[in-house]
Amino acid sequence: MPIISLTDWNHFLAQHPNAHLLQTGEWGELKSVFGWKPVRIVSGDIGVQILFRKLPLGFTVAYIPKAVISNQSSSDQFWKEIDSVCRKHHAVFLKLEPDSWDNQFIILHAKRSFIISKHNIQPPRTIIIDIRDTEEEILARMKPKTRYNTRLAKKKGVTVRAWDDIDSFHRMMLVTGRRDGFGIHSLEYYKRAYELLHPKGLGEILVAEYEGKPLAALFVARNGHRAYYLYGASTDEERNRMPTYLLQWEAMKWAKARGCEEYDLWGVPDEDEATLEANFETRHDGLWGVYRFKRGFGGALRVKRAAQAMDRVYNPLLYWAYLKFVGNRE
Repeated sequence: MPIISLTDWNHFLAQHPNAHLLQTGEWGELKSVFGWKPVRIVSGDIGVQILFRKLPLGFTVAYIPKAVISNQSSSDQFWKEIDSVCRKHHAVFLKLEPDSWDNQFIILHAKRSFIISKHNIQPPRTIIIDIRDTEEEILARMKPKTRYNTRLAKKKGVTVRAWDDIDSFHRMMLVTGRRDGFGIHSLEYYKRAYELLHPKGLGEILVAEYEGKPLAALFVARNGHRAYYLYGASTDEERNRMPTYLLQWEAMKWAKARGCEEYDLWGVPDEDEATLEANFETRHDGLWGVYRFKRGFGGALRVKRAAQAMDRVYNPLLYWAYLKFVGNRE
């Protein structure tokens, strides 16, 4: 069975430098501390990192986030190896979220007993900012109000720098979560993410300050030519100074300086662009609250939707029970 070590997985990814962040060894190690077991499989020039989460009675859920698998990954032997590993871990089912912006992957693998899932784990729709051009060209593509606020923050004395105060970052996340009504990770989670990503230049926490007082912060990460806005927080102070706008701009510059070509704002409501634009001023529930802010950085929007998640079922009865009692909370 072609299960490989973390070291060998990192060697494999060296041949696939633009793999999604969620397929990196660092991400697998992060999840391993918080209830998931990473297992890496390589067969020839294709491979995946599978995450297993325990369920009662010794069963598990298997999850492949943003798979490295390509359209050439049609080897029956490769899928047999994945099935073997999943069955060894008593997986009820395997959830696969392809690293693809269309459903061609689904069509290609439909014959492999996958079913279209009703539940995505990662937000399927996002805004991608092209950061290959000059800074002035990137700014010019922003919505006028966003560009104005970004420059205004600087004029009003806001500065941005790298930050390693994870305790303060977590406290700021708590404030944001209470204010905006979303769940956050534990302090230990952010600390471990920083310890794994930052020393390798794959992640940074940036803080926006005014006269030395932290006003907003974000955790940006990258791998290959892509960068990701993972987590963001802000206080309720000095909001008229627009610190979050300058913060996002500095995160894009951080990514650009490290060779990234695109910046993923990571999650907007799962609606088509026409619906988003028609409703963003009146809706504030769920991800609608952040869409109004994020849309401004796109200029001519690049709202994209990932291929729908697929499930490969190994135990139909327990799969039905999982969907009934757990799936709607994913």
